[in-house]
Amino acid sequence: MLSFYFPGNHGQRGQFACTFSGMVTRNEIPNFFVYGEPSRSLDVGFLHVETVMARKTLHFGHVAPHLHPTMGQITCWLQGGGTYRIEDETWNFSAPAISFVPSNVVHGFDVEDTSDAIVVSVSDDMLKTLAQQADLSLGSPIFLTGQPLDPGWPKLRTLLDMIAEEYRERGAEGEKVLGGLIGVVLSLMGRIGGSLPLPSTSATVSLGLALRRQVDLHFKKNWPVGAYVELLATTPHLLDKAAREVFGQSVKELLLERRLLEAKRLLMFTVRPVEDIGREIGFEDPAYFSRFFRKRAGDSPATWRRRNLLRA
Repeated sequence: MLSFYFPGNHGQRGQFACTFSGMVTRNEIPNFFVYGEPSRSLDVGFLHVETVMARKTLHFGHVAPHLHPTMGQITCWLQGGGTYRIEDETWNFSAPAISFVPSNVVHGFDVEDTSDAIVVSVSDDMLKTLAQQADLSLGSPIFLTGQPLDPGWPKLRTLLDMIAEEYRERGAEGEKVLGGLIGVVLSLMGRIGGSLPLPSTSATVSLGLALRRQVDLHFKKNWPVGAYVELLATTPHLLDKAAREVFGQSVKELLLERRLLEAKRLLMFTVRPVEDIGREIGFEDPAYFSRFFRKRAGDSPATWRRRNLLRA
């Protein structure tokens, strides 16, 4: 699936649970600045640090599926537990646990009253700078769980406490110190998760990540591969090489998977009609959309939605 990395044996995954706790009774997936606040443009180098329970009166432990258009988030669970969702994956977890979710990735959670986490929100432009020093791919979400006594977790707890304290004392004025600490957190997550860092100086990797950003912006237009080649001022060979190296797929497969991901998002998290969802992602013919979805997901859109409702 586009833009996804999930840890292997080096990082323990929580037990797989139901896909989601309920459909959003609206026609769009909500997007926020921070949870509960309307999306807005961010200052260059934007940073925000707070605890999950600082907004308890808004969510009461249930944060519905949503996304952030222009910033990524680190969420480190220090106590308690519950379920955590990223797109159509869901985990049961107990602290300690930590996630990194890039911009435009749907996520949410349900947690116990005693649960709490530190949430570090970082603008995309700052993440681009941090990518040069962090041993973790910042184009993909990751969720890690472990045991409190595992060597990496006390270090993460110390670093997140330092980030929270620095932010309380200096706010955004502590950008340089905070940026350094956040980079170490991301690298330590990569070590715990057993991920292999992508060489950020590689032109091929840079092109692959640029392709992902453009696909996120334009996939609904059903552009041919050549349009992305022209947009990124490259060649078909170099673009396909970048897509395969960074995402393990051809450019065409990347585009198809992005459309499938959006279809699943809308089927899971909205109550819009199947035909409307097909048109939303560029399929004017409902029958063609149904064939496309069935081929890639194994069920018709309506059956897939119903099956996931039954699993909830």
